[in-house]
Amino acid sequence: MAYILFLTLYYPPEKGAAASRISQYAEHLVQRGHQVTVLTTVPNYPSGVVPPEYRGHLLQEELRAGVRVVRIWSYTSPNRGFLRRILAHLSFGCLAPVLGARAVGRPDLLIVESHPLFNAIAGRLLARWKGCPYIFTVSDLWPESAVQLGVLRNRLLIRLAEWLEWSSYERARLVWVLTEGIRDQLLRRGLAAEKVFFLTNGVDTRKFFPRPQDEARRQLGWEEPFTVLYAGTLGISHGLTTLLEAAEQLRPYPAIRIRLVGDGGAKPELLAEARRRGLENVIFMDPFPHEQVPLLLAAADACLIMMRKLPLFEGALPCKMYEALACGRPILLAVDGEARRLAAEEAGAAVFVEPENPTALAQAIIRLYEEPALAQALSTRGRALAEARFDYDQLSARLDAQIAALLSRPSFSQALSSEPKQQEHNTIDSEKYISYR
Repeated sequence: MAYILFLTLYYPPEKGAAASRISQYAEHLVQRGHQVTVLTTVPNYPSGVVPPEYRGHLLQEELRAGVRVVRIWSYTSPNRGFLRRILAHLSFGCLAPVLGARAVGRPDLLIVESHPLFNAIAGRLLARWKGCPYIFTVSDLWPESAVQLGVLRNRLLIRLAEWLEWSSYERARLVWVLTEGIRDQLLRRGLAAEKVFFLTNGVDTRKFFPRPQDEARRQLGWEEPFTVLYAGTLGISHGLTTLLEAAEQLRPYPAIRIRLVGDGGAKPELLAEARRRGLENVIFMDPFPHEQVPLLLAAADACLIMMRKLPLFEGALPCKMYEALACGRPILLAVDGEARRLAAEEAGAAVFVEPENPTALAQAIIRLYEEPALAQALSTRGRALAEARFDYDQLSARLDAQIAALLSRPSFSQALSSEPKQQEHNTIDSEKYISYR
């Protein structure tokens, strides 16, 4: 078995999709017999606020579900304001190899998470210092996504980011892409096909499964007859103003309520806009701990998955979609491209809605409200799709096979390193702080 090091800016108890995915793969690799360490920073996403128990240390460690987590100090910032976020990303990318190199020992393989792209700086330095190959994980094409969203316009910065991006692909032993759209784009740009490994996000179908709706609503105290749920990051990429515009068109249907559960850079503006419009049918809620998300999904009549209408997002497969599928909830899918083909057209497990079209969204909500048989059919197909294609047990087995193949190549077939890891004194009692999303 191998010693694997994950490098990521996000890890539980943070609640984002990246933290959830990386922790799931790390924990499953431990279950498959590997030794796994995660090098990350202190929890702060998306608020920028560090919990008291994680403050005041340059380096600290904890154990979570068998995964050793090494946290280094870096500059933190709320998930709003482009320059401050870039500074936070760059801070981790530069400080992680300096502060964490000794503590992580000598891994056999490094898995570098991107986004953010500046993780590549830390990953490339650590791979060179430790003499190990690295897998570069691409969950978002950057800087292209920042350019399309309009948050990066400086031509010099774009050129520098493009150089860092492509040179990191070329130096990686494998490039792990999370969607077919990202894979196809990298192949069109000239990356060698044998270098690209496609493996999606997933879901733990033993934790996320259909539950009785009445019981979930009683526990949450929800009284409205029909609930449309958006649960996740409230960011600029999701086009959630469209949801407020649709809510305005739903005023003639007082039984329908829309709940937005989460946090993010766009939340203050969304709250202000909902107040300005007087939308009493829209309810904002704080994020839920990840272990309570199945209860939250069970209480909903429909789960909403949204992205903006940009070419970039036609290759997106949002993490929240897998969890809704596994819980057997009807999905309203306002994401075109790969997600539409997979969930709506091939599996019949979602109703597709044109992104950023509030009238189409309102009509789709009314349709599900008026057609319970359709909702039940979506529910059944969604659960079947999650079990067949996106369970983390299956996905982690494929990752394990890729790791074994990579490390068995002639240049890496020597005996796996057994160098002892350096331990620091600032260790947190792990399990009581675990939450996921």
